Amino acid sequence: MPTITIDTIFEDSRQALEAHGAVPWIAQSVARAVAAAESHGNVICGLYYLESYCQQLRTGRVKGDVDPVVSLPKPGSVYVDAKFGFAQAAFEKALPTAIETAQSQGTASLAVGHAHTCTSLGYFTEQIARAGLVAIGFTNASPIVAPPGGKTRVLGTNPIAMSVPDGHGDLAMHFDFSTSAVALGKITMAKAAGRDIPLGWAVDADGAPTTDPNAALTGSLVSAGGYKGWGFGLMGEVLAACFVGTTMSVDVKPLKAPEGNPHDLGQTYLLFDPAVHHDGFVERFETLAAAVAAQDGARIPGASRVAATQVDVPDALWELVQNLKNSTF
Repeated sequence: MPTITIDTIFEDSRQALEAHGAVPWIAQSVARAVAAAESHGNVICGLYYLESYCQQLRTGRVKGDVDPVVSLPKPGSVYVDAKFGFAQAAFEKALPTAIETAQSQGTASLAVGHAHTCTSLGYFTEQIARAGLVAIGFTNASPIVAPPGGKTRVLGTNPIAMSVPDGHGDLAMHFDFSTSAVALGKITMAKAAGRDIPLGWAVDADGAPTTDPNAALTGSLVSAGGYKGWGFGLMGEVLAACFVGTTMSVDVKPLKAPEGNPHDLGQTYLLFDPAVHHDGFVERFETLAAAVAAQDGARIPGASRVAATQVDVPDALWELVQNLKNSTF
């Protein structure tokens, strides 16, 4: 298994995306997200997705040459139309306007419409927090989660991400989680490895709990924490699809399928200026963090995250990346 630098992962991903039809700035935008995911051990949202991106660029399921359009429908509301292109590029285009709006208005929403899957939602809230703002993000995905007591897929994994600035350009807290009991990628990876999954991750087609990843993939995932996670997932659906006007999870086709309709997904980010009500935000959060740190084994999520500069990549996956990079469109 080769050890690859994050810089190399970025560069080879960029070349692969360009080879399959993405214009340079969009290829760079998506490659940065791939490299960032790998640097934090989020392999499901890293190189694991690169083949899908390239295949879908080639078939036109995602557009790699569109210019996202940013608008301000109301003073505190920023909207960017991704035009069936990558969410990463649309967010990059809209972020400066969203930050400026939150700083001037105190709070702001950033809605991303008609986008490809954003993959790692926390990648985006982290950028907002590094600009000094508190951030919460919501998105939806293809249907995989059944309601408690049910067996038919209604919601996606519908993650929520939350990032808090430390007042010095870094993160005081970072929490990115699927509202399902587990991300779908962990089921598919277990299937590929021939491993069982823990009980409580999924139900089979009849609604019975299962440890078989094959049965889980023909059945449904369950919500984290039962009704509590289901409620968060529903609210994610409201803010990512109903609020933005994009496709509901129940109508989204499999995200990694090479061909088909564009994903047409939405994301909503809420941005808060931590100084809008008083000047003691950082000090108060530090008091909270100290109370947590005083207990052995307790921690603030994401507070001590350190990005790796190199990671081990499975041989077959790295060979695939090289083939994607060297292919001609």
